[in-house]
Amino acid sequence: MSDKKNTAPEKGQHSDHSGHDHSSHSGHDHSSHSGHDHSDHSGHDHSSHSGHDHSSHSGHDHSSHSGHDHSSHSGHDHSSHSGHDHSGHGGHDDSAHGGHDHHEHHAHMIQDFKKRFWVSLVLTIPVLALSKMIQGFLGFELSIPYQGEVVFGLATILFFYGGWPFLKGLYDELKSWKPGMMTLIGLAITVAYVYSSAIVFGLPGMDFFWELATLIVIMLLGHWIEMKSVMSASNALQLLVELLPNEAHKKQGDDWVDVSIDSLQSGDVILVRANEKVPADGTIVEGESYIDESLVTGESVPVKRKKEDSVIGGSLNGNSSIQLKVEKTGKDSYLQQVISLVEEAQSAKSKTQNLANKAAAWLAFVAIGAGIITSVGWALLGQDTSFILERTVTVMVISCPHALGLAIPLVVAISTAMSAKNGLLIRNRTAFENSRNISALVFDKTGTLTKGVFQLSSVETFADVSEDQSISIAGGLEQHSEHPIATGLLEGAKSRSLSLPEVTDFETITGRGIQGRVDGTDYSVVSSKHVEEQGLSIPEGGLAGSTEVYLLRGKGAQSTILARLSLADEIRPESKEAVKALRKKGIKLFMATGDSESTAKAVSDELELDGYYSRVMPEKKVEVIKDLQKQGHFVAMTGDGVNDAPALATADIGIAVGSGTDVAASTADIVLVRSNPSDIARLILFGRATYSKMVQNLIWATGYNAIALPLATGFIPGIVISPAVGAVFMSLSTIIVAINAQLLKRKAKIH
Repeated sequence: MSDKKNTAPEKGQHSDHSGHDHSSHSGHDHSSHSGHDHSDHSGHDHSSHSGHDHSSHSGHDHSSHSGHDHSSHSGHDHSSHSGHDHSGHGGHDDSAHGGHDHHEHHAHMIQDFKKRFWVSLVLTIPVLALSKMIQGFLGFELSIPYQGEVVFGLATILFFYGGWPFLKGLYDELKSWKPGMMTLIGLAITVAYVYSSAIVFGLPGMDFFWELATLIVIMLLGHWIEMKSVMSASNALQLLVELLPNEAHKKQGDDWVDVSIDSLQSGDVILVRANEKVPADGTIVEGESYIDESLVTGESVPVKRKKEDSVIGGSLNGNSSIQLKVEKTGKDSYLQQVISLVEEAQSAKSKTQNLANKAAAWLAFVAIGAGIITSVGWALLGQDTSFILERTVTVMVISCPHALGLAIPLVVAISTAMSAKNGLLIRNRTAFENSRNISALVFDKTGTLTKGVFQLSSVETFADVSEDQSISIAGGLEQHSEHPIATGLLEGAKSRSLSLPEVTDFETITGRGIQGRVDGTDYSVVSSKHVEEQGLSIPEGGLAGSTEVYLLRGKGAQSTILARLSLADEIRPESKEAVKALRKKGIKLFMATGDSESTAKAVSDELELDGYYSRVMPEKKVEVIKDLQKQGHFVAMTGDGVNDAPALATADIGIAVGSGTDVAASTADIVLVRSNPSDIARLILFGRATYSKMVQNLIWATGYNAIALPLATGFIPGIVISPAVGAVFMSLSTIIVAINAQLLKRKAKIH
C-alpha cells in the first residue's frame, strides 16, 4: 500500500460517513467527550446506548481480574511477611483486609520492619564485638564473664524478634506446601541458630552467632528498603484516593450545609468555591470556571467548564464558584472506577508474570536441592560440620528468589498506577505489554485525529426550501441528539437565531441517520450512503474535506433531496506530533472513517498517513481490522468504547478513546480518558518501556542467581562467601531490581 493510496475496504466496507444513529444515548454522559465522535463510525449512530453489549469483547477473558493467589509470587505466600503487604507485587483485593485502610496497613508494616531492623542492629553490635572471629579479623581482644552465654542470649533475642517475619514465613509456606523465599531464609537462620546454640552447650566446633546476627539485620534492611519501594509504587494510586475532600457544601433549602462526601447522593446540589477541590462527579447547574484536571486525567492545561458541562470529582476548581448537580457517587464515580481498573490490572497476571512466578517457584526447589548437595559434597570431602553448615546456609540465603519475585510485580504496580494518574487506564495487562508488537494502528477520525467539534460551513438547497428552512428542520430533527454532527447543526441554527420545529414520530435509521415528522411531513437527515441506497443521485459539488449530511423529504425512493449541509472539523495540532512519533517507531498508520472519499483523503494527506478506509460504518470496521491482520500486521484499533466494541475486540489491542468519566462502559483492553492522539502515542511508547523494564529485571534476577549459586557452594577454588556476604548480595540484587523499576517513572511523565 502506498502512502497516498485510498485503501477502500472490500465487501462493501466502502460504507459512508453514514448517517448518524440518533439514539438518546441514555445513561451515557457525553458532556465530557469534548466533541467525541460517534460520527466517524459511519456517521453517528444514535441507537440507544443504554446497554451496550459486552459480549462482543469475546476475545478477552477478564476473569483473571477477579483476584489472584499471592503465593504464586516467587513461590511464597506473601502473608508470611508478618503481615508484610505486597500490594506492589502485582496488586491484591483490598476487600481481603476486611475493609481497613490498605495503605495505612502497608505503612504500618514498613514501620514494623524499620523497628525490627534498628533493634536488631543494636543487639548485633555486642554480638560482633564478642565474636572471636571478628576480634581476630579486626585485631583486638575483648572478654567478659559468661561470654558464650551472653552472646547466646543476645542471639536468641535476635533470632526470635528480628527473625520472626522469616520464621512465620517459613511456617506459612511449609503449611501451604509452597516453599519459597521465606522457607530459604527461615531454614538458614534456624540452622545457624540451632547449631551455634549446640556449640555453646558443649558440641565441639565454632559457633557463627555473628553471622546469624548480620544475616538477620541485612535481611530486615533489604525487606525494609523493598517495602518502601513498593509503597512508593502504590503512592500514585493512593494520591488518587486522597484527591477528594472530606466535606462538601450541600444545598438544603436556601442554605449551604457542610456534609461528609459519603452522604452525597445523585441529584444533590453542591457548591464548589474558588480554589476548592470538586467533591463529586457532577454537572454544572450555575456558574462557569476553569477546572484543573491534571491530577485526575493528566490534562495539563485547565479546561473551561460552563453550565451543563461535566466536572470530575477530585479536580481543582479555578477562581470562580460553581454549583454542581451530583451525578455519580461511591463506586460509580470516576476516581473509584479508575482505582478498580488499576487494582484489576495489577492483580491480573500476564504471560511474563506467570513465567517469572514459575521460575521463582522452581528456584526455591533448586536452592534447597543445591543446599543438600553442598552439604553432602563437603561431608564426603571430609570438611567439619561448622564449614558444611556455613556453606549450606550461604547457598540458601544467596539463592533466594526474592529479586525474581519482585522483578515483574513492581514494574506492574508502577506502570499501572502512573498510567492511571495520566488518564491512561489499563484493563488488560497482556495487551498493554503486547503493545510493543504493534505494527499497524487504525485511528478513528472524528474526535481523535480531529477535534470533533463540527461547524456548519455550507448549505446548498436543491428544492423549494431556503437555507434557513433547511437548517431549522434539520436542527429540529437533531435536537434530541448529543452527537457532534447534531451539535454542529444545532449551533448553526442558533447562530442564525432560527426557531426549531416540533418533531413527532422520531426514530433512527441505524447507521444511516434519523427521521421524523414535521407538520405531518416526513423528513430525514442522513448520510450520502443512505441517499445512494435509496436510488437517489447525489448532486455534484460540496466542500472538499468536509463532512456532509443530506436533508430529505419523504420516504424511500420517493424522497426528495432538499439540501446538502456541509460541516467542517479541524485537525488537532497534537495529531501531527503523534503521527510523527509513531512513524519513528516503524508503525503503519491508517484511518477509518464514515466520511466520504474526499474528506478522508484530505485528512490522510495532511497527516501523511500510510492509508485510509473511507465510508466505513462501525460494524464494518471489523473487516478493516481483519484485512490488516491478513496482511500480517499486529493491529491496534482506536475507537469509541461502546459503538466500536466489535472492532476493538477483533483488533489485537483495542483502545477506547475519549471515554470521559464513563471509563467502565468500554470493553476495550485500554481506555484513554481523553480523545488526544498524543495519549495513544505515549501509551504505546510507555508500553514498550514497561516491557523493556520487565525484561531487564528478569535478566538481572535470573543472571544473578545463575552466577551466585555456584559461588555460594564454595566448590570453586579460592572463593568462599560467608552467609552475611551472601545476604548482602541477595539484598543488593533485590534493591537493584526495585530501583530499576522505579526508573520507569521517568518514562511515565506526560507533561
